[in-house]
Amino acid sequence: MIRLKRRRLLASGALAAALPSRVFAQTAASARPQLLQGVQSGDFAADGATVWSRSDRPARMFVDYATTESFSDSKRLAGPLAVEATDFTSRLRLRGLPPGQTVFYRVSYLDLSDYKTMSEPLTGRFRTPPDSAGDVSFVWSADTVGQGWGINPDFGGLRIYETLRRAKPDFFIHCGDTIYADSTLASEVKLPDGTTWNNIVTPAKSKVAETLDEFRGNHLYNLLDENVRRFNAEVPQITVWDDHEVRNNWYPQQILDDERYTEKSVAVLSRRARQAFLEHVPIRIGPGETPHIYRSYPYGPLLDIFALDLRTYRGPNSPNRQSSRSAATALAGAAQIDWLKHALAASTAAWKVVASDLPLGVIVPDGDNNFEAFANGDGPPLGRELEVADLLGFIKQRAIKNVIWVTADVHYAAAHRYDPERARFKDFRPFWEFVAGPLHAATGSVDAMDDTFGPEIKFLGVPRDLKSYPGPAAGMQFFGTVRIAAATHTMTVRLHNLKGDTIYTVDLPPERSD
Repeated sequence: MIRLKRRRLLASGALAAALPSRVFAQTAASARPQLLQGVQSGDFAADGATVWSRSDRPARMFVDYATTESFSDSKRLAGPLAVEATDFTSRLRLRGLPPGQTVFYRVSYLDLSDYKTMSEPLTGRFRTPPDSAGDVSFVWSADTVGQGWGINPDFGGLRIYETLRRAKPDFFIHCGDTIYADSTLASEVKLPDGTTWNNIVTPAKSKVAETLDEFRGNHLYNLLDENVRRFNAEVPQITVWDDHEVRNNWYPQQILDDERYTEKSVAVLSRRARQAFLEHVPIRIGPGETPHIYRSYPYGPLLDIFALDLRTYRGPNSPNRQSSRSAATALAGAAQIDWLKHALAASTAAWKVVASDLPLGVIVPDGDNNFEAFANGDGPPLGRELEVADLLGFIKQRAIKNVIWVTADVHYAAAHRYDPERARFKDFRPFWEFVAGPLHAATGSVDAMDDTFGPEIKFLGVPRDLKSYPGPAAGMQFFGTVRIAAATHTMTVRLHNLKGDTIYTVDLPPERSD
């Protein structure tokens, strides 16, 4: 038996090597800490990644990791405490790993009530980015459990996550709406064919989220699904947020006129929602840090990823027709646009992928007169479009090549090519934007396009005359895959439906440096 003083246990990770991988095997499983939400990894770097999990009680996290599935070469690290202040979530950064290596890990928790009862471990894996050219692949999408479509065991739960797992990507980019905090669930939904959709319903999904615990409960709801947990354990993630982590079309200055909410200040709601979001996704957070949601990740010599935050720094939604930039026209905000410019200019990767929660040229209304995204209708750049014009002009001026955008939000799949020959604003290089989603929500109808930056719709995944908003049972749930070939640097982008069928594909040869 290992006897450790409480002070030493809480103060140091040095005991990690002393603890065996199985402690007190005679303890009944029901008495051990439980990892009911599985494990996740994300925010990778060349030498490691962040590992996440959640205990059901106060406990200390331990992570074993190895480069063999048998864990024959494993090391053990003591992680932080999982306590009520973090909703019993915890994360640990694994460092010093070899590049281009599959890393296997298992997470356990030591019960703080007796300092001797260890949970059963849960295992996961991720692959570190390569340091030399090799094929790279990733998937992206957005929008989970929206518009009243929850976990239906008869349907197979959140089935698209299993389709994503079977694609065996190197990583996943979640472009936002990871939850629908403003979308409640009913136990039954009648379908057009006369059958019934049966939702699992929890207290947190029975009302709009206002308290911190209610936002947390929305994240925990999605993790009830075994498809999601299995996917999370095998595919590392880069996650950003959009509006439904708080409320539809929110901006920080908003005061609600909505009888469902007793808390009317969106500034208050978004602070609580942000805390819950950061607690429940595998984002890298250092001690005492409040991290930016916008961030970049190099993935070897072929790819750099730039993940945006188009919520935190925005001005109010408005008619969006201002003629000069100001706080009122901010969407990304000046500091984030400057960061993105410098990061793109510094990138030496063959391809640069900007992951955005909102598309550039799709007109997304907010009520009768205001707009939610960049686009505001045909014409020269005005309002929030001024940020886009500034960024695109910089990319052209600095001759930054091979920049594409992957995005979501509008609940259908599409491929857009932007060309100055078609545009009102002409000072930019042609580029592509690919739209995917929803993962598990209502399918949307096609939105109008704004001609400011000359988009051409190369593909739509839904009929142009779609009038209803069908749920997952209709099969119109979408994700995208990207593969970059090491030999040619050609990027192949595909869009897929719920079953994983390819519904569109395009090969993009790289522009070579002059």
